[in-house]
Amino acid sequence: MERLSAYQPYALAALRVIAALLFIEHGTMKLFAFPAAQMEGPLPPLLLVAALIEVVGGLLVLIGLFTRPVAFILSGQMAVAYFMAHGSKAFWPALNGGEAAILFCFVFLFIFFAGPGALSVDQRKATA
Repeated sequence: MERLSAYQPYALAALRVIAALLFIEHGTMKLFAFPAAQMEGPLPPLLLVAALIEVVGGLLVLIGLFTRPVAFILSGQMAVAYFMAHGSKAFWPALNGGEAAILFCFVFLFIFFAGPGALSVDQRKATA
């Protein structure tokens, strides 16, 4: 088990990259209807702001730049999204469609506390 600890920064980086790519996808669905449209018609202003945060914040987390403050913002965005869009539909997340929002919220909260892991711009700046 001790040998696995050496790979922890890389596992954290993998979590950061995959979460960021999935998060960016949510933003591109709103902004560009890619890979599919999330909704029909023009975006309400609040969803436009959310989409921009998802794409820009997701890109920053993906490369690991300003990772901690951006992850904190993304975590908060997902908490707000859960309570505004999902929580009022039903109590259980499996019934209100809010599982992804909760999971993103806590993954980004973990990244806020744990840092970017290996292979990030932040880590590279710290060692330079």
